[in-house]
Amino acid sequence: MFLTEYEQKMLDGKLGKGIAKAMEVQVALGEAFGAERMVEITRAHEAFGATEANAWFLEQFSKLDARCQVPTTCNPMFDADYLESVGKPVFKEDRMLLQRTGEAKRRLGIIPTDNCTPYLQDNVPRFGEIVAFAESSATPYVNSVCGARSHREAAHSAVAAAITGRVPLYGTLLDENRKGGILVKVEATLRDDFDYHLLGYIIGKEAGTKIPVFTGMSSLKPSPEELTALGAQLATGGAVGMYHIVGVTPEAPDLEAAFGGKTPLKEVTVTDADLQRAQKPLSDEEGKIDFVMFGCPHYTLSQVRDVARLLEGKKLKKGVELWILSSSSTREYAKRMGYLEIIQKAGGHIIPNTCTDQVCWERLYRGKKGIVDSFKTAYYTRRRGVQFILRRRSECIEAGLRGGC
Repeated sequence: MFLTEYEQKMLDGKLGKGIAKAMEVQVALGEAFGAERMVEITRAHEAFGATEANAWFLEQFSKLDARCQVPTTCNPMFDADYLESVGKPVFKEDRMLLQRTGEAKRRLGIIPTDNCTPYLQDNVPRFGEIVAFAESSATPYVNSVCGARSHREAAHSAVAAAITGRVPLYGTLLDENRKGGILVKVEATLRDDFDYHLLGYIIGKEAGTKIPVFTGMSSLKPSPEELTALGAQLATGGAVGMYHIVGVTPEAPDLEAAFGGKTPLKEVTVTDADLQRAQKPLSDEEGKIDFVMFGCPHYTLSQVRDVARLLEGKKLKKGVELWILSSSSTREYAKRMGYLEIIQKAGGHIIPNTCTDQVCWERLYRGKKGIVDSFKTAYYTRRRGVQFILRRRSECIEAGLRGGC
């Protein structure tokens, strides 16, 4: 793979051992994917949680005085102080891993946004910008909605890209690899972001790694929250890093542009019945619940407002907890708007800087049952022995008020 004189200096260790180690990662990736050269990036987003392996990886670079060369934001871990403030125990080893991982990130110069939807507020790329974004909802959004260009980075490769300011040129960075692979005809009624979760999960399983092109949605004017849900579940049901919605996303003004003149490899039609069937495999049986959880991906202010309106003047059933996961800025705005007070009076919490895919939830809720509106939450957290019922937001709130469904 061709390297510029500057890139070769990085690899040879002339600009520091940390940069050299990061460049080794990037060169290895480039060679694995057949890239001919590197390209510069302007921003990055990493997705490390607080685990022993993640702390160790980040410390390898921070101990060698590596620093991010471009603005780099990060995914949430968990807010130990907040959990303890509301009477939830945090194990000593978990807090230690949180501190180690956070300190390594700080030394690397990673901005502590602790938000899995950076493309909505903290780290928004422009059309055509080359970036390095990890996080399963982030890559589809920046590629598809923003029209920026990113690989489906791992947390590790995103950090290496941030340190070197480079990524190998392959995949969806290239025009020819940004064209559609399968045609999706949407005949289902998409009422809210929950239906976009369902649609994304269905088509993720159909598409695998191929780029889906959606028709029948141009009149819907999907919101950022709905597009976030779609991308998150495309990357949960499959390994989709980009999609097109004809007449909505910037690189798909029509079918010809979306497919680059090529014939789709296959066609899929999605109906209301398909959405209903998709809900069952990941949903636990109805019954008594212990908690309600929202925010995977992180809830926006608009979604928090909807919860507040549904809860206003009401109380959660005794013994049922409600958690809304969001960024710290969203929580602050919710406080200023009065939404936080309404939610807290009802018995709920808005917890900032926290992810559902963290070990703290396993320790708190193993063997218990919750209700959620996110396939991603159910998919990841079920592996830790926590069971979930999948319902749309209003139904989750009703279940929280009654104590079950």
